[in-house]
Amino acid sequence: MSTFTIFSSDNAPVQSQPLLRSVQNKYGFVPNLFGSLAISPAALEAYINLGEMLETSSLDAVEQQIVLIATSVENGCEYCVAAHSLVAKQMVKVSPVVVDALRGRTLIPDAKLQALAAFTRAVVANRGEVDKASLEAFFAAGYGNQQVLEVILGVTMKTLSNYANNLMNTLLDDPFKPETWEG
Repeated sequence: MSTFTIFSSDNAPVQSQPLLRSVQNKYGFVPNLFGSLAISPAALEAYINLGEMLETSSLDAVEQQIVLIATSVENGCEYCVAAHSLVAKQMVKVSPVVVDALRGRTLIPDAKLQALAAFTRAVVANRGEVDKASLEAFFAAGYGNQQVLEVILGVTMKTLSNYANNLMNTLLDDPFKPETWEG
């Protein structure tokens, strides 16, 4: 059981209140992750800012979700796997076959997306010390140095929320429950 409070924009620390209002406006509700991060305005703002920066990267929306789900699976974050599975399928229109492959750590039928997922997993599993073969496979799929750093950006964003969720035992929001995942 979590000892962390899930704040709303009404009862959060003052610095977190406008951030939570922004989240509410963007998603239509405040997911429990954001409400729990609100105890630390710095952590909440960092997470939001990292997400906004990832959205401006050269990775398209599908590729961003590949990075976020692959990282969350590798880090064993049940909350983020469920949340991003829903976002990927419903908002970004990622094929359920691709999402299921990510969740199950099986091959993605699209070679370029498979290379992205494999590279992301290698970054997480090896703490950035990716072997030459993994890097070459990533480049052979059409990615370059810019995307290497943008994968690291996505991994950084998800590592913050994965570790926080794993530590806080963040309760899964009702909208995400259809995508429940157990690591």
